[in-house]
Amino acid sequence: MADEIKSFEGLDAVADAPAAEETAVTREPVRDALGRSYATGRRKDATARVWIKPGSGKVQVNGKPINEYFARPALQMILRQPFQVAGVEDQFDVMCTVKGGGLSGQAGAVKHGISRALQYYDPALRPALKAAGFLTRDSRVVERKKFGRAKARRSFQFSKR
Repeated sequence: MADEIKSFEGLDAVADAPAAEETAVTREPVRDALGRSYATGRRKDATARVWIKPGSGKVQVNGKPINEYFARPALQMILRQPFQVAGVEDQFDVMCTVKGGGLSGQAGAVKHGISRALQYYDPALRPALKAAGFLTRDSRVVERKKFGRAKARRSFQFSKR
């Protein structure tokens, strides 16, 4: 009986341990000496390096304004989505460089980079961006061409004679 009591004494220490909810991770803002947050965004073959800082909502891509670099309104809308979801439109200036891929992939890469940079600047914005799916890298890429095929999957035309 005394041995059983000794074995239960260790359970009290486990019960006194902090609950899992109390040990939740609190994220700290990540900013450089100039008050900017940096993040890398990727989509297809495009890679974007994005810096955000508080400002008037000016967006520069490779040294050009957004409406010059991304002429199509659909691509400009893609870049504005993270700000709309987070509710911080016209509060941040964005400076980014983007390489590789086409315009659509580059717009997706910049969107991914802006979302990650916003989350680093203000961790309170993370739940909204995460729920919208903006923090997840879209892993779809072009399938490679295989030998013995016309394209990635298409066969050469069949000829009976």
